[in-house]
Amino acid sequence: MFSLISVIWFLKIKLMFCHLSDPSCFWRIKETENDLGDTETYCLFSISTKQGYVKNDYFSWNIDKKVTPKTNHLIFSVYLALEEVNKNCHILPNISLLVNIECNGRKYDEKTGLALKIENIIPNYSCTNERTYLIVLTAPIWAVSTKLGPFLFMSRIPELYCGHFHPLLSDNEEFPHLYQISPKDTSLPLAMVSLVVHFRWNWIGVIVTSDDQGIQFLSELKGEMQKNIVCLSVAIIIQTEMSMALKELSMNYKHISISSAKVVIVYGDKFSPINYALTLWISQGILRIWVSVSQFDMITILGDFLLYSSTGTFIFSHQQPEIPGFEKFIQTVYPSNYSSEFSFAKLWWTYFRCSLPPSNCKKLKNCPTKTIFTWLFRTPFGMAMSDTCYNSYNAIYAVAHSLHEMLMQEVDTWSNNAGKELEFDSWKMFSILKTLKFVNPAGDLVNMNQNLKQATQYNIFYVMDFQKDYGLKMKIGRFSEHLPSGQQLYMSKEMIEWATDIDQILPSICSMPCTPGLRKSPQEGKDICCFVCIPCPENEISNMTNMDQCVKCLEDQYANEDHTLCLQKVVAILDYRDPLGKALAGFALCFSLLTSVVLFVFLKHRDTPIVKANNQTLSIVLLISLIFCFICSLLYIGHPTMVICILQQTTFAIAFTVATSTILAKTITVVLAFKITVPGRRMRWLLVSGAPKYIILICTMIQLILCGIWLGTSPPFVDADVQMVHGHIIIVCNKGSVIAFYCVLGYMGSVALAGFTVAFLARNLPDTFNEAKLLTFSMLVFCSVWMTFIPVYHSTKGKTMVAVEVFCILASSAGLLLCIFAPKCYFILRPQTNSFHKFRKPHAKTENKS
Repeated sequence: MFSLISVIWFLKIKLMFCHLSDPSCFWRIKETENDLGDTETYCLFSISTKQGYVKNDYFSWNIDKKVTPKTNHLIFSVYLALEEVNKNCHILPNISLLVNIECNGRKYDEKTGLALKIENIIPNYSCTNERTYLIVLTAPIWAVSTKLGPFLFMSRIPELYCGHFHPLLSDNEEFPHLYQISPKDTSLPLAMVSLVVHFRWNWIGVIVTSDDQGIQFLSELKGEMQKNIVCLSVAIIIQTEMSMALKELSMNYKHISISSAKVVIVYGDKFSPINYALTLWISQGILRIWVSVSQFDMITILGDFLLYSSTGTFIFSHQQPEIPGFEKFIQTVYPSNYSSEFSFAKLWWTYFRCSLPPSNCKKLKNCPTKTIFTWLFRTPFGMAMSDTCYNSYNAIYAVAHSLHEMLMQEVDTWSNNAGKELEFDSWKMFSILKTLKFVNPAGDLVNMNQNLKQATQYNIFYVMDFQKDYGLKMKIGRFSEHLPSGQQLYMSKEMIEWATDIDQILPSICSMPCTPGLRKSPQEGKDICCFVCIPCPENEISNMTNMDQCVKCLEDQYANEDHTLCLQKVVAILDYRDPLGKALAGFALCFSLLTSVVLFVFLKHRDTPIVKANNQTLSIVLLISLIFCFICSLLYIGHPTMVICILQQTTFAIAFTVATSTILAKTITVVLAFKITVPGRRMRWLLVSGAPKYIILICTMIQLILCGIWLGTSPPFVDADVQMVHGHIIIVCNKGSVIAFYCVLGYMGSVALAGFTVAFLARNLPDTFNEAKLLTFSMLVFCSVWMTFIPVYHSTKGKTMVAVEVFCILASSAGLLLCIFAPKCYFILRPQTNSFHKFRKPHAKTENKS
């Protein structure tokens, strides 16, 4: 009951899934009682002609008692073509084609692989049959046709082979009487590789026969695999001789069993020992996803599919349209019309999806017509012809059209023989047939000239076990060689998802795919499909699966942490909107204002003794230079321009040079002031002439010259550093000439070091008139700041580096301001200490002590 419900449910949804060109789906039934399985018996269809219309309403044949459905199907396709030709007055008017069918089973032989009672099936050797046959159609075993060839040639009867194409039969010298109807499998390797690529498989196995057909296919397949980066896990070549095949059976089984490939392509001569090997291996548990051609789509004597797989099998078949009238023809077949015994119950069930008839209806002829139609499903699927059946159908039409062409060429002979039995020249008809072109009733152009390369087309079927005794075969796609590359394979997504359950099909790959963020790294000594996955380098990404190389991000982009995406870098500058920028700018303005206040105090109290005693002019110059030092730090904050970059370095260099040279001048002034008080010294003129003040001018001029050389050779410029900080584009002022920058900085440091040295030597002079100690301490702070700056500057990146430079400017400037002028302001703003009398007391005490 459950099985019946399952079948009905499936039939309801068939219109949803089976939407490709007919036929889309059809059932196959397996019978364990049938010891022939679904094999095809070898048949000869001997064609003759007769005057007038003759209905082929009986089977005249010699056949084994057991006939498989495939053989029945083949016979019906021939009879359908004969019926259509004989009824068509435009092809052979008043002439009918008759057929004599002779079929025999086959069995393996140790030497030849096949044995057949040829004497029972050779035409024109029967004394009871006086009719001379025009041509013989043979199918499907090519090896029997090669044996039959010499007898047919002696009988002067040409042969049309309707089985699958075999290169050996194309030898015109060895088989001048034989012609193959089936097209060559010119694009089958490409079609199969396209299917493999579609499912993203890259690690497959191949089983072929050792004949020329199998070896050539393997060679072409390897070429297509190499183009599409598909690797061969194992290649098994089955010997065509049974004795050799049996010797290698165990070794080949070991090879395929240890292979990690989940997909195996099968191709070759199915009538060779390959059938036996596959049946044995599958029975021993070798389950793979099989990819093969229609001749391997068969039910074995064990009642299973030859290529049984729990995950299904993919079958390639030459694309063929559905023959109109074939279904109706089968429906009109009644057992009483034929002399031979048929098991029509199974045939009807297979083609029309009839439920099984009652137990008393073992054969269709025993069932009333009303009962038959009661069991018939009302909406059957389309009916499909096999490749061999379609070739046989076209062969009948090819014979008819070639006879028609002969009659058109011999109109006089035709009219003179009216009313008599016609005798045609078989070989003339045969020569016409090999160059013939015609359109069959299905609308398919049939080109018999196989010397011309024809674009082949394939239907792709998926075969699976639907229930215990039933198999289901569904069309899921097609391949057309004539279409542009990339569009040749068409797969129905809906059919694949429903039929194959692709999520449960294991991937046939050598190595697990490299996820985005990783790249493939080939393993030495292994195929290209076998690799390891390694992370992408810094600032490189892989945004797809199985990328060979990582892609480097653009300069203005950076890779995310997973190395799967390039992100736009953030433009970073030390801006006034940043907290750090705001803080530094605030300090710069505060110290500038404080310095201005100190300058105002000195100017207001310029007549006081302490201001006069500490060289009023140099103090004012130093305070003004310090104001510029504080203000120049603001040039480092905000978005830089070319002008700002030039002003940054020149203002900084000149302002600090003036400040350090002023301190040097002040220290020299202090030294000179004490030296000229010593008796016998003649340096008074240096102090009176204001010589120390020229130190400022000379030092500043030298710095101006260095800055001029710097700006003239390689001036600073705006630069976007994309490598300094990950994920950021740092807009900075490039120093231009690094040598010039360090020359300017080094010169400024030399002046500062000179001032520190002189101040340090004068530190022990009397305190009242001596500011040497203050200058020494201030220069110690200044030099310490800038000596610390160099390593810290080079160890930081981005806007932090700029902030360090600004901090050093502010710290060194503040050090000079506070260390020199804070004590002085303290004394200036205390009236009781800021008088000449107070300054005299310490000096008088000193004199008394001395």
